[in-house]
Amino acid sequence: QVQLVESGGGLVQPGGSLRLSCAVSGFTFSTYAMSWYRQAPGKEREFVARISSAGGSRNYVDSVKGRFTISRDNAKNTVYLQMNSLIPEDTAVYYCSALADIRYWGQGTQVIVSS
Repeated sequence: QVQLVESGGGLVQPGGSLRLSCAVSGFTFSTYAMSWYRQAPGKEREFVARISSAGGSRNYVDSVKGRFTISRDNAKNTVYLQMNSLIPEDTAVYYCSALADIRYWGQGTQVIVSS
C-alpha cells in the first residue's frame, strides 16, 4: 500500500520560512522522481518543484525560484520542501506526489502566509 504523508505546514508571517516533509512508503522511493504541488483557494493545483530519483536534477516553477529548495533523503524515504521568504501568494495546500505505475498523492498540508 503506497502512502505519502506530508507534514510541516502552518501559519507563518510574510518573509518567514517553513520546511515541509513528505514520508513515503509502499514503493521503492529511490527509484522515482518526487514532486511538490500546491492548490490555492479557488485555483487549480499547480506544479511547484521536482527532484530526480538520485537528487541530481531539480526543477521549479518560476514563482518560487530562489526561495524554495526541494531535497530528498533516500535513506529515510522522505522528500522535503524548504520554503524561505514566504509571501501571501504562497498560501495553499501543498501536496507531494510520485509518478510510478500511477500518480500518487499525499493528503496535503496547509500553508498560510499572513500577518
